[in-house]
Amino acid sequence: MFFFLGFSSITVYNLLFFTLVLIIYIGTICGNVMIIMLVYYSKTLHSPMYFFLSQLSISDILLSTDIVPNMLNIILHERTSISFSGCIIQSYVFGSTGGFECFLLSVMSYDRYLAICFPLHYVSIMNHGLCNKLVLVSWMLGCSLTFILAFGICHLEFCGSNAIDHFFCDLNPLMELSCSDTFGFYIEETMLAFPVLTVPFLVIVVSYIYIFLTLLKIPSFSGRLKTFSTCSSHLTVVFIFYGTLIAAYLIPKEGQSHMIGKMMSMLYTVLTPFLNPLIYSLRNRDIKDIVRNVACNQRTKILNL
Repeated sequence: MFFFLGFSSITVYNLLFFTLVLIIYIGTICGNVMIIMLVYYSKTLHSPMYFFLSQLSISDILLSTDIVPNMLNIILHERTSISFSGCIIQSYVFGSTGGFECFLLSVMSYDRYLAICFPLHYVSIMNHGLCNKLVLVSWMLGCSLTFILAFGICHLEFCGSNAIDHFFCDLNPLMELSCSDTFGFYIEETMLAFPVLTVPFLVIVVSYIYIFLTLLKIPSFSGRLKTFSTCSSHLTVVFIFYGTLIAAYLIPKEGQSHMIGKMMSMLYTVLTPFLNPLIYSLRNRDIKDIVRNVACNQRTKILNL
C-alpha cells in the first residue's frame, strides 16, 4: 500500500479547496460530454477537425476521472491509501492519455496544415478512414509506450517509506520511494520522451510554419484572419498543453517546495481538461451557433408546454 500526503499543509482550507476542485471536475465532465454529443448528433460538425476534437474530449474525461475523484478523497481525508496495483493502473492511465493527447494534437495540426495549404485535396486526403486510422495509431502509441514505463515500475523494489508526497501516482514521486537503482529507469524515461513529446511537438511546429507561410500568400488581411481563425483554438490548446507540461516537469525543482510542484501538476491534470472545451466552444462559431440553436429549441418547447 501507498499513502498520499496530498495537501496536508493547507488543511485549514480543505473544504474550500474541495469545493473548487469539485466544481472544476463537474465542469470538465459536462463541457467535454457536451462537445462529444454535439459532434455526434450535429451533421454540420461531421468533419475531421471536430472528430479529432471529440477524441480530445474523451481523453480529457479519462485523464480527469483518473486523477480528480481520488484527489477529492485525499483533500477530505488525510493519508488516503492506494494499493500497489491501483497505483500502477492510475499511473498507466495518466501516461496513456497524456501520450495520446500529444499524438492527437500533432494529428490535429496536420489536419489544419492540409486544410489551409492543400484545400482542394483536403477532402480526398483526410477522409473518414484516415481519420479513424490516425486516432487508432495515436491511442496504440500512447498506450504501448506508457506500458514500457509501467512494466519498469512493476520491477522496482519499494522497501522504505510508503508515503507519496503527491496527490496521484506520478513517476517521479514513485522513483523517490524506490530503493532500487533507478538510473536505468530514468534513461528509459528520457528516451521515451523523444517519441512521445519531442516528435509530436516538431510535427506541430513544422505544420504551423507551413501554415504561416501559406497565410502570407493571402493578399487581404481579412482573408488571413479568417483562415487563421480555423486553427487558433488548436494553437491555444497546444500552448496550454505544452506550457503546463513544461511547468510541471521541466522547470528545475531545486529550491522549489513540494506544494508548488503539486500546484503545477494540477495545471495539467485538473485545469487543462477543464479549459479545452471552453476554448473550443467560446472561440468556435460553429459550436456556438449549434449551442444557441439547441437552447432556442429547448426554450420554445418549454414555452409550448
